[in-house]
Amino acid sequence: MKNIMLACSAGMSTSLLVSKMEEKAAEKGIEVNIWAVAQDKVVKEVEKADVLLIGPQMRFMKKKYTVVAEEHGIPLDVIDPIAYGRVDGEAVLNKALELMEN
Repeated sequence: MKNIMLACSAGMSTSLLVSKMEEKAAEKGIEVNIWAVAQDKVVKEVEKADVLLIGPQMRFMKKKYTVVAEEHGIPLDVIDPIAYGRVDGEAVLNKALELMEN
């Protein structure tokens, strides 16, 4: 089971993206646990994650979250703004899986 955490300002704008990612994972037969949290919950939730993706609107917090991610030995990246805007669950899922493989 792969654990993918998404973080955004309030944890709500990524909920649709989570649903789209789960749909694509199910189509591909990939077992994942995907959830979204608000920026103030990242530190508490990160220990459950295998990868952390942050919303493009939070790009400015990447440096802070990089420290947290490194402490837990997980990769981190900013979600592509185009994929985020299009709610492209497949693209974001593929990015998360790619980060976990490297």
